This record gives sequence, C-alpha cells and structure tokens, in this order.
Amino acid sequence: MPSPVPGTPSLLRSINDRAALEALLARGPLTRPQISELTGLSKPTASQLLARLEQAGLVVRDGIREGLPGRTAGLYRLNGGAAHVAGADVTPARIRATVADLAGAVVGEHTLRTPGRTRVDVVARMGEALDGAAAAAGLTRAGLDRAVIGIQGAVDPGTGRLGYAAHIPGWHIPDLTGTLSAGLGVRVAIENDVNLAALAELAGGRAAGAGDFVLLWVADGVGMAVVLNGALHRGATGGAGEIGYMPAVGAPLMRDVRRTHTGGVHSLTGAVAVLRLMREHGFRGRDAAAALGGAAREVGAARPATRTADRAASGAGARAERALTELAARLGATLATVVAVLDPALVVLTGNVLHAGGEPLRARVEQHLHSLTIPRPKVRLSSVQGNPVLAGALQQALQETREEVFTSTAP
Repeated sequence: MPSPVPGTPSLLRSINDRAALEALLARGPLTRPQISELTGLSKPTASQLLARLEQAGLVVRDGIREGLPGRTAGLYRLNGGAAHVAGADVTPARIRATVADLAGAVVGEHTLRTPGRTRVDVVARMGEALDGAAAAAGLTRAGLDRAVIGIQGAVDPGTGRLGYAAHIPGWHIPDLTGTLSAGLGVRVAIENDVNLAALAELAGGRAAGAGDFVLLWVADGVGMAVVLNGALHRGATGGAGEIGYMPAVGAPLMRDVRRTHTGGVHSLTGAVAVLRLMREHGFRGRDAAAALGGAAREVGAARPATRTADRAASGAGARAERALTELAARLGATLATVVAVLDPALVVLTGNVLHAGGEPLRARVEQHLHSLTIPRPKVRLSSVQGNPVLAGALQQALQETREEVFTSTAP
C-alpha cells in the first residue's frame, strides 16, 4: 500500500499504531489505560487505535486484569499469528529450518539431512526444509512472509554468486537469492552464518547495546563478523570477516586460498588444528571441542586447590595449562591484527570449539590479546543460547517483517 503522506492524519495514525504495537511486543499483554500511558495518547484515542488494530488482525483480546483499583480492564496482546517468518542454517551435512510468529515465538522446526552430492537442486532442497518447518507450525510455505538463510559463505552483491563456500555443493548458481525467491515463492535473504550469530549477540547477548564489536567463530573453520556503529560491515564482495584465509605467523603461506579450511589462520585455530594441538598435549576426544573441553576442565579443577601453583607445575594441570596457553596465544595473535585495524570495544567468542574452552580459554585469550595491542577490548564468551545462526536469521526476518507490518496499519 502507498506510504502515508507526511503531516496527514494517516501518518499520525501509523505512528501511533506502531508505538502501541512495539509496546505490546516489548511488554506483553497490556490494558487500554496502560497503552494510553505508555504511548502518551488519550484514552479515547487509545480505544480507537486498539479497535483499528484488532480489526486489522494485529492485536487480540487476552482476558481481563483483575485485582487493581477500579473496574477490571481488558487485556490486549500482539497477535503472533498475523505473520510468520523462517530462518535456516545451511551446512554441508544438513539444513536446519525454524518458523517463528510475529511475536517471536518459535512454532515449528525441521532438520533436513543433506548428504554431499555434486548435482543438487538447491531450490528443491531448500523447499523441502522450509516445508518441514512450516508443517510443524501448522502452516504451508505460502504462509511464510519471508525467509533468511544463513550459510557458510557470502553472496557477492556485484555478481549475485555465493563465495567462500566451495564445500557446499549446489549453491553456486547465478543470482542465488533471486533464484531461491522465485522458486520457493517466498521472499529470501541470504546472509553469512557468522554475521547472523553477531546479530543474535547484538539483539540479546553479550553485545547488546554495543556499537563496535567483532565476533570470532571457531568450529570446523574460522570466521568473524564485524559490527560497526551497530550495523554489520560486509565489505565490497560480502567477504568482510573471512579471516580464516588471512596469512598468520607460524602458518604456511597458502597461495591457493580457494581451498576450504586450509592455510593461514585456519591451519592454526580451526578444528583440525585445535584437535591436533590437544592430542600433542595428551588430550583425546572425538573432535576438537571434546578434546579442548577436557583440557579446560582439567585447568578449572586445578584452581580451587590450596597449592594450585604446585599442581600446575607438576602433573594434572601442567599439560592442560600448556595446551590452553598455546591455543590462546594463537587466537590472541589473530585477534591482535583485527584489533589494530578496527579498534573494537568488544570481542565475542563463539562456535562450539571456543565454547568448549570456556572461561579458562577466554581469560587466556584476553591476556594474550592485551599483551599485543594498545587498545584493550573486553573479551567475552557468547551468551546466546541454542543455535546462534538460527537466532540471528529469525531476528533479521522478524525485524524486516515487523517494519512492514507495524507501519502499514493506517488506511
């Protein structure tokens, strides 16, 4: 519908409607007097507003509030069913899709296993994942307002092609975003998975309220998200933060950087390198996270002892201390290069490998980083629960959908 003309009653109604909807989103069910107080509107205007939003299907009645002075008051809440969005996390092994309603409640989830093949119909595969999540929510794909897809790569805005993702077959087609949108019948946005984790951190994690921060992700590979002035910085080709390919002291200088998870920072701090380092110090595990977790627990167990220094110098804590110190030195040197260029206020550590290292690793990374740089940003572990890529995908999809819905109520 056309945008309201500035200065008209339509514009004022749109502004008031949005204020009321945002209050309901932030605070949950409210009475008419509460909405009047929060928005600064008169009670008659608030009543008209609620009637209009109820007719539009954006708010619903939610019982009554009793026990307060005066008459009982009817409650109103945001109608989550007014719109639905999807988020997806794509890896070589699977697509995990989630559906949320307008209020942000997750109402459907589905995981589609994706064994590697050279010829993949990416539209059909993505459609199957979205259909599964929509069905779990009691919807069809047609009921989705939009979908945000997180993937281990980045779409070049100049070419429309996916880069940094040679390990994910089928996704390297012209105009990837447009092809998916047309084929799925759903508006689609594609975002780097680590960038989405940063959005989740910005919305409700350690970076809430932060203007400039970087998020370091270590799992199978290494990635980084860069947030400047509260917004993602993607770079000219979408590859800002792809530090896994960055040359690093002590790593082989790789000329063919198209090879996935090889050379540079990857070869020092990626999952394969971490597992190798842990095994060199005697720690075993099915993967890097398990082995590193064992070292972190051993260091943590040594701390409460009355003679911590003696234990660390001989036996139990010594090998764990050496393992964590070596890894922290590698991570600190990597971050020092970034801090020297960007000077962020905060560094957030995430990914299953860094989470496995926990507080013992975090503290040592911060110590090594601060010994190498003049700026001394805080280093914190991510506090986002569950899958941060899906959380960020839903956050982006909901933000865009609410922007449309909350500003299109006035006739």
